[in-house]
Order: sequence, then C-alpha cells, then structure tokens
Amino acid sequence: MKTKCILIVGIGALLLLGFTLTSFAARTLTDEELRTAAPAALSTVPIPEPPNLGEFVVNKNLAVVLGKALFWDMQVGSDGMACASCHFHAGADNRAKNQLSTGFLSTPTPDFQFDPTPTGGGGPNYTLKTGDFPFPASGGKDGVGLNDIVSSLGVFKANFDSVTRGQSADNCTSVFDDVWNVGGINVRRVEPRNTPTVINAVFNHRNFWDGRANNIFNGVNPLGKRGNLAAPAAGVTTLAPLAGAFVVDAPGVWELQPDGSVLKVQIEIDNASLASQAVGPPLSEFEMSCAGRTFPHLGRKMLSLKALAQQMVHPEDSVLRRFRSHTGYGLSVSYEDLIKKAFHDKWWGHVGTVDGEFAQIEANFSLFWGLAIQLYEATLVADRTPFDRFAAGDNNALWENAKWGLEIFLNKGKCINCHTGPEFTAASVRLRACQPDGNEEAIERMIMGDGNPAVYDGGFYNIGVRPTFEDLAVGADLAGFPLSFARQEVDGPKIDAFCFDPARFEIPGPIVPGERVAVDGAFKTPTVRNVLLTAPYFHSGGHATLLHVVEFYDRGGDFAVLNRDNLDPDIQPLGFTPQEERALVAFMRALTDNRVKWERAPFDHPQLFVPDGHVGDEFSVVSDDGLTANDDWIEIPAVGKTGRKTEGLPPLQEVGFDTKLN
Repeated sequence: MKTKCILIVGIGALLLLGFTLTSFAARTLTDEELRTAAPAALSTVPIPEPPNLGEFVVNKNLAVVLGKALFWDMQVGSDGMACASCHFHAGADNRAKNQLSTGFLSTPTPDFQFDPTPTGGGGPNYTLKTGDFPFPASGGKDGVGLNDIVSSLGVFKANFDSVTRGQSADNCTSVFDDVWNVGGINVRRVEPRNTPTVINAVFNHRNFWDGRANNIFNGVNPLGKRGNLAAPAAGVTTLAPLAGAFVVDAPGVWELQPDGSVLKVQIEIDNASLASQAVGPPLSEFEMSCAGRTFPHLGRKMLSLKALAQQMVHPEDSVLRRFRSHTGYGLSVSYEDLIKKAFHDKWWGHVGTVDGEFAQIEANFSLFWGLAIQLYEATLVADRTPFDRFAAGDNNALWENAKWGLEIFLNKGKCINCHTGPEFTAASVRLRACQPDGNEEAIERMIMGDGNPAVYDGGFYNIGVRPTFEDLAVGADLAGFPLSFARQEVDGPKIDAFCFDPARFEIPGPIVPGERVAVDGAFKTPTVRNVLLTAPYFHSGGHATLLHVVEFYDRGGDFAVLNRDNLDPDIQPLGFTPQEERALVAFMRALTDNRVKWERAPFDHPQLFVPDGHVGDEFSVVSDDGLTANDDWIEIPAVGKTGRKTEGLPPLQEVGFDTKLN
C-alpha cells in the first residue's frame, strides 16, 4: 500500500567496484531468503495493453512495423529530428554538447539565464565535462548550486508555414532565439528535463517525468480526458476543434452528414500512456517541430514520403527486414499502405476531405501515430538480466557483491520502497491502474518528510534533487486541471480516471475536502533497469555516475530542508560505508540486459544521424546562412537482430564527456 521513493531516478554508470573479500561478510541473508524478499523476474508481469485496441488495430504486427519506422524516421521532424534522436542510446541520450537548458520551468518566475558550470563553461553549445558533475555546484545539502538542466537538443526556433508533399523538411520561418544563441546565431533548443528511456516504459501508468502523458489516450494529444473538453473547465463536454478523431461506419454513434462530411467521435483508450506520450514531441517547438505545425500537416507530409528514405535499414532488422528497400535505404512499403493494413478502415476509408482541407487519413494521423508507436515501444522490454535469472532460481547469476547490494537495496538503502516490484518502479500500471486484483492505489496518504500526514500521487516523489519551486512536476496544472490525481480529488476539479481505496492507505480514512496535498516537485519514479547505460541521471541530469547518485541518497538529498513540505520521508542520511556504496552499484549493474547493451533484437534499429551540437564551441559557431549554426552530425549505424559485433553500447563514462560518441 505505502510506496516511498529512495532511488527515484534511473541511475547508471560504469564504476570500478574495488571491493574486497571482507565485503562479502556483510551479507546476512541466504540466497533463498534474498530471493524471497526481492521482486520477481520481470517476465512474470504481463505487458499492459489497451482493452479496446481491437476497435482500432486490425494487424498488430504491421502496426509495430509502422511504429518502428515512424519512431526512427528523421523526416518526421521539421528539420531532421526523429523520436529516436533523443532515445538512441539504451532508449535515452548520452550526448554532451549543446545539452544544457535553463530553469525556465521555475515558478513563479521562469529563469532563462544559463549558469556557469564548475569548470567555468556553460550555456548554448557548451560541451559538458566530467568535472562539471555532480550538480549542484555547491555539492552540499541545500546549497544554491546550478539550476541548469542537462537534457537533449531539439529543433531551431522557427515558425511553421506549410509542408510540401514529397519534401522532408517543413517550410518554416526562422525566428531569433534570445536564449539559445551563440554570438547572435541560433543553436538548437534544449528541453527542460533529462530524457528518460523508452525501454520498459510500457509498464508506466503515466509517462513523462511529470506524468502528463495520460493513461487515457484521446487519439489527439497527451492530455487524456481533459483533451476531449471544449474548454478547460469542469463539466464541459461539448466537442472542440481537433478534440477527437474522424470516423465513418459507426452505426448508432456517428453517421455521414447529408453533405458527405464526417463528424468526430471522442476516444478514450485505457492503458495507453505510451500513445499519449508519443503524440507530444512531434509538435513540440523544442523537440521536433517548428511552432504551429499540426498532426494533419505532419500526416500530409509523411504520407507523401518514402518511409525512412534517408536512412539505411539493416538486412537483418528484426522488424523491418521484410519491407526493406532493395537499395538498402528505407522501406519498399509506404506509410499509407501500412496504416491501411494495420488499422480498421473506418478510421481512414472516407473518400474526400473530412473538414474541408484534410483527408481522413491525414486528419487522424495522430491516432495512427500514437497507437503504432505504443505497440512498437511495447516490444522494447528488457527482462533478461542477471537479476532476473537470480530471481528465477539461478544462484550463480549474481556475483557476491551484487547480492550484498541487493540486500542493501531491500533494507538499509530503502530503495525498494519506491523502486518496487519486477518493474522496479512504484509508478507502474500493475500498481496504479484501476484493476480488480488488489493493486495499490493511484492516491495514498502517509507521513511526509516534515513529520505530518498528507495525500499524494502514488509513484511520484519529491526527493530534494532541486528546490521544489524550480519545477513543480506533477504538482503543476495542465489545460486547466491539476496534473496530480490527489489534488484533483481533494481540491477539484476532477477530470482524470483513477482509483483508490482509503481503507488501504498507510494512514487510513476517507479523503477530506481541503486536506493537505504534498505533490509539488514530485517526479515519476523511473525504473532502475539498464541504469548502467542511461547516464546522466535525475530529472535534472545533474549526476553522471551511479556513485554520484548513491552518495546523493547517502547524504539525504541536496535540498531536503528546503523541500520538507513535500519531501519523501525516506530522504534521510543513510550512513553507507564506501563498501556498501560499491555493493549497491554492483547490484544496479546487474539490472543490465545485454540485449540492450549490444543492441540485439528487439533493440536493433535503422541508421540514424543526430546533431551533436554545432560546429564551434560556446564562444563562436559556424553558420552558412547567418541565422542558424551548422550542425555537427554523427552517425548511429544501422544494427540488425544479432546486434553490434565488436562493441556494446558504452555507458556515458566509458565514452567520456570530452569525446564524441563513435
């Protein structure tokens, strides 16, 4: 019932263990006792799937083909960015140049100024160095430190004008960026939170750090049921423009109008947070799009292009090889053909326009996009780790120091209070969705870090990484409603669909109107699976190694006193010895699936080119047009189902902040 967070962030980095034989003597549990106390293998957890998926998808395998192609296709972005451009390294991003963002989510006053790093650099197009970590620069509890964020570079600032069929780049007008520029030359903008991995994300009840990718997919945007309202006010149920999908042949629901037009139907698809997440970045003016582009415009462009036309597809690609073009570049099947074979024809079969401008297949492109990418990402399940083999009964799967680390994870470290279950996250579908089998609650009540009770969103925790006011996370509002389920229940208005049983709370009893809610600055608990490969860490990206993160928890966080009103109660000094810290790191290394490290199926992929900052440095850049800096592109080679042949994906520390990925 109670779930608390002690390792809220994905953590991972290569660390020389340096343990001694005396470390092993600290174990107090036998292998069988340890296995009994630990989570089960991830293979025991069913992969969540929308219960009404069959109303939309008629061929799941082809929907996966469509989703993988769209996810990796650089033509999707207005200027060359794919979804995979920020998720190419173990489902995350380990670039080091032009990866800094300001604290512009701060309340009530956004911060658009870059801070100097500990090594004296910083700002747009700066290359991060090992000595810059960990943030904050003060390195101590409740110090001021840096409030810059390490995230992922996206698009140049520009306004959308139009698309041209057969042309991959959008027609956009550049706009001067007064934040991301070097010497008056625009560089690519950077998101305000560190990029989380998409691997195993299918198990999350809500996605994004703040949970705004709703568990209900409305077919249009990440907003869930609130996105189906005509206005951001409680009780409004009339349809708004783009508040649904166009459908034909739906007797008893919608009929064709006398003029042959098609009406919209509002959609609610449960267990579809990945679809809600997928439709956010393609229209984001920070991530993939010129400002003002719509999904129908994106659909019009993509339906006119050869799939993956600019990228090599490996002849042994586990999903795409059947459709690989004879040239090796792209696919021999079109996006239109894949949509028509994967989805029910009532969502694309209307002849003519549905709103006077777009074809039905263009107007409903967000629906196809979201569900196809969800189904592709649902295949990205990493459940073959040394820990999973140990959990299944193989005592030799974990080395001794990793077993000691698991014991610390379960007990002294309190990690399991938040990173619970086979998914290693308390924010899972299994724990938070409305299910009849005794799952935990979407809302909980417990004693918080200040010693007083409050209700909060299960699986979301404030752990004192940065001051609460810098990013309210799930405590913020979105489209006129609180993101927080707890705040909706206590203060209203209520819009989201969630379940809870007050009798199961740690402090039982009914929700009282106006009672205390502690959700500000609380972030979704990510999994710690594959953390070895997904540095840097926390929503701020401010820690570069596993040891940095373990030391953060050992000292009781960095802003515990400042954040005490919302702080998780387990954020306290832990008193680890150096040997215990290394043992805990050893266990987290044992959560690595080698298929991810070596990019073996299902983690293989087409070729990808990603911008690794710009030609030049933080002081000057090269520009051919005098408006935007020249990109410094790097190649991520195509990989087939058998994976890399000579070198697995290196953790960020193996690459080094001063060395480009190769």
